[in-house]
Order: sequence, then structure tokens, then C-alpha cells
Amino acid sequence: MTDYLTLTIDSLMESSGVAFGTSGARGLANKMTDKICYAYTSGFLQHLKTKVEFAPYTQVGIAGDLRPSTPRIMRACARAIIDSGYIPVNCGYIPTPALAYWGISKNIPTVMVTGSHIPDDRNGIKFYTPCGEILKDDEVGIRKQQVNIPTDILDAEDNLIVVGIGSSLPIAISDAYNHYCQRYTNFFPHDALSGLNIAIYQHSSVASAVLHKVLSTLGATVELFAHSEQFIPVDTEALRPEDQKLAIDKAASGNYNCIVSTDGDGDRPLIFDEQGQWLRGDTLGILTAHYLQAKTVVTPVNSNTALELSGWFYPIKRTQIGSPYVIADMLKAKNSGYDLVVGYEANGGFLLGSKLTNHNSSMEPLITRDAVLVILSTLLLSRQLNLALSQLPTILPKRFTYSDSLKLEARTIADALISKYLKPEAMQSGALAKAIEPDFGPIISFNTVDGVRMLLKSGDILHLRPSNNSPEFRVYTETNSLDGAKNMSNKALQLITNWSETLK
Repeated sequence: MTDYLTLTIDSLMESSGVAFGTSGARGLANKMTDKICYAYTSGFLQHLKTKVEFAPYTQVGIAGDLRPSTPRIMRACARAIIDSGYIPVNCGYIPTPALAYWGISKNIPTVMVTGSHIPDDRNGIKFYTPCGEILKDDEVGIRKQQVNIPTDILDAEDNLIVVGIGSSLPIAISDAYNHYCQRYTNFFPHDALSGLNIAIYQHSSVASAVLHKVLSTLGATVELFAHSEQFIPVDTEALRPEDQKLAIDKAASGNYNCIVSTDGDGDRPLIFDEQGQWLRGDTLGILTAHYLQAKTVVTPVNSNTALELSGWFYPIKRTQIGSPYVIADMLKAKNSGYDLVVGYEANGGFLLGSKLTNHNSSMEPLITRDAVLVILSTLLLSRQLNLALSQLPTILPKRFTYSDSLKLEARTIADALISKYLKPEAMQSGALAKAIEPDFGPIISFNTVDGVRMLLKSGDILHLRPSNNSPEFRVYTETNSLDGAKNMSNKALQLITNWSETLK
């Protein structure tokens, strides 16, 4: 007879430090024990049963990225699926949107093990219902679940040996991978990219094979380079200097139209032009929406305001940072009858809320972050306008964004900074203005949708936002020149450093 430990997901989140962030649950890999991952997957499936009726032995798709802790976590999640009375289907190591798209087409839930762009000492789990990505209301429902954890999979913290996990992950199938590739190769003409020479920066992205398959099928000459066996945390919102240098050196080594890649789990695009210069995600979002002739656009508050200044879209909705918030407002727009609804984030991830059609085929909506559609749309827009990728941003109003982050020694320092400078009372008392204005000039207005976004008298924008997942601060800046945005970001990071030093 099996013994169980009964716990609530809420209590596990408090005790483990593995909590919901902007998209899914994330934490240190050594804190994402088999017990935690089993419990969270069980809680997700229990919550889902309160919303949708599932027959016994319903399939549940599972996939992962290439970080070293992923296979173990996938096994723990698969065991939870089995013990919940369902059948785990191992879709292998594929992009997050590939798994989500396959699950939606099969009308089944899916579980993606990935930490996205964060370092490999961390990991995460993203949960998808048969309709798509879970929303914030679902997170609340999952946290309320009380789950039974078999004692044979309790982790070392409970002084018990982990057994029975190793054989619970089935052999991988290629269905989800193939279905995702065909989404693009069946929609776009097979000569759409003919004549283009494209380099794919592999690093440790789980999307490299998909990019090679799709781009080459559509006619491009494709070269893979810089594969890494060690996981590399490529962040498409705060690009590492070594990634930028690698792209510049690669561009100089041959005649490439562009260099492309994604983050670790393949839901955020990374595009460098023919000179190896990085095209930022919130610029790519505008260009993709324009190429698709979208009308309604939803994007977080930190995306470039060239969106509004372009005059191409109406209505435009700004949200908190995180795909669940974007998705919630996209669904509202669809339900209100708005035309061709899309969404994107500053990291470049693009969400298609409406069906696309052309004379040959159609493309179904995919309301979760996707990278491939952005890469294809950007390339095809450059062809349509007869412009090199380096020239594409010139069709937009001259607004430049920059983002970076500052890692702090401890979460307590981050919390203290939030309390001292970013709470409403700090704005009301003038404490934040007093700390900001000597370096950046007068503040005209505050936007507190997510963090504190300040419109300065100069017309520049400074946005400070603490991370939900780790002890760090994100800094977003926007001005009329790229150098200006970088300089503002560096000044802001130094200012936060100075603030944190006073708290040690």
C-alpha cells in the first residue's frame, strides 16, 4: 500500500521558493525537486479538472528544453501525469510553442519543462490547457490545490530515497515537431525565401532544428553555427555582449542576409541584420504586426512607443509585463469582435490571436509566444519593401529602447529597494523623484501598471521593475537615439547599485 504526503501547492511555493513568475513556475533547479515538480503537475491537472471534463487515460503532452535538469524534471512530471490517471506523451526537446500548438490541435493539456532564458542553475514548468497558456486566474486555482505525493518520490530533504521515477518517461515522438514545422511550410510559398543566405546561431536553443527545417524548406540557404553542449542563457531582452560580438564577427565572415536564433525554449526570436546588429524585440513586434496587416495590438507597458506613433494600429492595449496579461486582453479584444488581433512582448515573442489566410492555405491562431512567425515576417517584409534588414527600422518613428538588469546579492535587498523607492508612498512623498531627478531631470508622470515607468520632461522614458523570480532589477529606457537609451540604462543601473550599497 502506497503512503502519501498531503500538501497544498500554496504551502510548497512558500517553502520551496519555486513560484509563478511572468510565465509559469520557476526556481533554482536544486529547489525544483521531484516532489515539487510532481506536486505542481498534479495541482495543474486537478485544477484543470475543475474547468474541463477529461476522460480517463486522456493524453498529456510533455516536452523540455536543453538545460541539464530538464530530463529529471520531465520524468517527475510524467509520473504525476500517470498517477493522475492520464497518459504522458513525450514530445521530446522542442520549442514551447511547438508543444502548445500540438496540444491545442489535439485538444489536450501540455506541460513544458523550461527555464526559458534564465541561467541553467534554474528551471521552470509552463502549463497549457487544451485552449492554450494558463492565465493568472489559473495560477490562483493551482495554488489552492491540495495534492497527495507518494512517499516513494519524496526528495532528499525528507530523508527518503527517490525511486520509481526513472522509467516513467515514454520514448519521444516527432508529431509535435512536424506539426509545428508544417504550420509555416504549408502556409508560406516554398520559394518565399529563395536567394537568401541565413546563418542560424544554435547555442543551446531547442529551436535550431525547427529553424533549419522551416527556413530551408522555404528556399533559403541555411548554415548552422556555434552549437553549445553547455546551456547558454540567451536573453532576447537583455542580450549578452558576447552574443552581439559573435553575430558581428559572423556577419563579417560571409555574405549573410541575416543571423537568426531564439532563446532557450524557442518562444522568443533573436534576429541580427546583415551587419550583425541586433534588432530589438519590440521593434520586431511592430514590424511583424505591420506585415501581417494586424489591426488590434496588445503589448506590455515596456514596449517601444513607436507602436502608437506609427499610426498603423487601432486599438492598442498596454498591459502588465508577462504573456498571461497579454493573452487575457487579446481574448477580450477577440470577444469584442475586433479585427486581426495580435500581441507581442518586448522580448520579441509574438502571439497570433486571429486566423491568417492566403490564396493557398490558412494559419490557425496561436495565443502563446512564438519566434518563428516573427523571423519569417521580418524577412518577408524586407523583401516586400526591397530593403535590407538594417534598413527596416527606418520605416518606424525614431524611438529607441534599451533594457538591462542588475543582479543583487539577495532578495531582501531587492525588497528593501522596492519598499524605499517604488511603493506608492515613495512617489507620493517625493522620495522617488528626489532620487531620480538629479540624474535624469524632472518627472512628468508615473505609470505603475508594472513597476514604475516614468515619463521625463525631456520626452525620454525610464522604467524600473523588480524581477518576480530572482533578486534583480530590470531597467527599460526609451529615447530618440540608441546611444541615449544605452546611456540612460547605464546611469540607472549605477543608481540602483548605489541605492543597494546603502542597504548593506
